[in-house]
Amino acid sequence: MNESCLQYSLTEEERNTFNQTGYLILENVLSPEQVQALTVEVDRIHARKLSEGQDPQKAMFYTDFVKDHQMFLDLVDYEKVLPKVWGLLGWNIYMYHTHLIVTPPSGQEQSDKTFGWHQDSGRANLEMETHPRPRLSLKVAYFLSDLAEPGRGNFWIVPNSHLQDTMSLSDNGMGQPEGAIPVCVKPGTAVFFDRRLWHAASTNWSDITRKVLFYGYGYRWIRRKDDMTMVEELLEQSNPIRRQMLGDGLNCNGYYTPTDGDVPLKVWLKEQGLAV
Repeated sequence: MNESCLQYSLTEEERNTFNQTGYLILENVLSPEQVQALTVEVDRIHARKLSEGQDPQKAMFYTDFVKDHQMFLDLVDYEKVLPKVWGLLGWNIYMYHTHLIVTPPSGQEQSDKTFGWHQDSGRANLEMETHPRPRLSLKVAYFLSDLAEPGRGNFWIVPNSHLQDTMSLSDNGMGQPEGAIPVCVKPGTAVFFDRRLWHAASTNWSDITRKVLFYGYGYRWIRRKDDMTMVEELLEQSNPIRRQMLGDGLNCNGYYTPTDGDVPLKVWLKEQGLAV
């Protein structure tokens, strides 16, 4: 990491917004040039999956994509984003999950059917005996498409719902929860959201194809969600902090009781004179 990244450290206002609402929206995190270049690579992956039988009218959910291009890998420890992630979660973290979603126009008529509302992390929500449920992880979503208007397959959320263990939904399968809103953002925007925030995908009723990259960060003692391939090759070309983000460590015990060798991010923060 270069110390210049510290100019993007989490502010107290950002921390308060995230803690209170469960999400944080930051515009222009990606430049127009980055958006264009990343879109080219996403389109290439989508074209390949279409040739392999992907339904052209259904959303493509593609995991483990950081291996597919250097630009994806460079976002793992992106200087405008990682300081905010460690500002929220601390230094004992790594990237446990990545997926990109391409949502083409559905061709469907707009309706008010209830979306698939959920919190992330599956069984963790049933088997961790706490209230509210623990944060554990967060995701950063990089938006490559213009989703400034609703109806474009927007990500929907219920602000302030991250401390709720349940969500009331309609019995007839129509309508959205009280307080639900679409996330309407421009290309280049990054949205940080707590895994506990109640959220849902929506149908794309527009003529615009929605393209989003998701990077999930959690504590190092959480198991990976992806069958991450080519990890050894990625580690070989990475600096120590990126290696940590990719899941590297000295031994298994170090994921629970880390030494400095397991967490170079902690060492680097101390070298910058920051509290750890």
